[in-house]
Amino acid sequence: MYNILTLNAISEKGLAKLPPDLFAISDKTENPDGIIVRSAEMHEYEAPGSLLAVARAGAGTNNIPIDKFSENGIVVFNTPGANANAVKELVLTAILISSRKIVEGIEWSNSLKGKENIDKLVESGKKQFAGPEIKGKKLGVIGLGAIGVLVANAAVALGMEVIGYDPFLSVYSAWSISSEVELADSIASIVTQCDYITVHVPLNADTKNMFNDELFGMMKKGTRLLNFSRGGLVETAALKKALADGVVDKYITDFPSEEVLNLDNVLAIPHLGASTPESEENCAEMAAIEIKAFLKYGTIKNSVNFPNCEALYTGKARITIAHQNIPNMVGSMTAIFAKENLNIDNMINKSKGEWAYTIIDLDSLCGKNDTILAELRALPGVKKARIVREQ
Repeated sequence: MYNILTLNAISEKGLAKLPPDLFAISDKTENPDGIIVRSAEMHEYEAPGSLLAVARAGAGTNNIPIDKFSENGIVVFNTPGANANAVKELVLTAILISSRKIVEGIEWSNSLKGKENIDKLVESGKKQFAGPEIKGKKLGVIGLGAIGVLVANAAVALGMEVIGYDPFLSVYSAWSISSEVELADSIASIVTQCDYITVHVPLNADTKNMFNDELFGMMKKGTRLLNFSRGGLVETAALKKALADGVVDKYITDFPSEEVLNLDNVLAIPHLGASTPESEENCAEMAAIEIKAFLKYGTIKNSVNFPNCEALYTGKARITIAHQNIPNMVGSMTAIFAKENLNIDNMINKSKGEWAYTIIDLDSLCGKNDTILAELRALPGVKKARIVREQ
């Protein structure tokens, strides 16, 4: 029986993917094997020795201490693409409200309550809310992952000219993106010519404050900038200057902050990108499936800190090892099995940066479970070793 701790309210449809005969789910478990989390802050969480995996029901993992968990061999999953359609729909909404002054118009209309001759006031006042159509305008999409591709394709269908940029374009995205989307070779190419720019990249050391004075200095005047990824991608002081100078006509963000809320020509949405019942269900289902496969079979898919590592389970003894990606690690592990006269039936080893993961299937453990685990865990660089299946 595996113990699963939930740190947020997780969709029942997602939790239903964890069979009750194998998984005990609670929001109070003290020694969980796995955790499913949405937005709960985990940086101060003291992980017990029992913890093997954390599955984030969503794409971003800023609320999870990735480095600390990696050092303890804890595999962290996310759910890329599960909320992509929900975010895409909100981005399309943002493109329209950045142009047509719909929000401002509604607020003005509401201010007319109780006044006389509202029809005449509307007709005389509506001209202040005029705005351009999006058809034929250029949209730049920075980041062509699951969300970026959906946004690009939908914008093409709405008649926009779309230019995309992603230096790490995946094979899946390349196959999925419309042939009408032009691929740029740099961000500079996007910002110098596009009327609208939407950014869909993760927040990390390389992307923090990527929209700064330098990038705004290249930007076409009157650009409408959309940020539905993370607030930290845009440097607030630089944005303030760009708005004042008219370089940015409107900034739409899903990440309000006190500084941003005090700027003119900003529409701040209260982090609604994935706030649909369909998105929450999709994310919860994917997170549950990932953590089930890992705990039950030792396989990894969609981890942010360890490599994807999948091997069909054939019914034999299986051991998994989370370890540092250092020389002679595989040789040291296989030497242990050779010394104990255990035959390896199948082995797969994958690496991702400084971390690696190995799945080893044996004909039998011959009752040497404790001995093997003790020797593996004693190897320098090994963070976690466990027997997934005994034979």
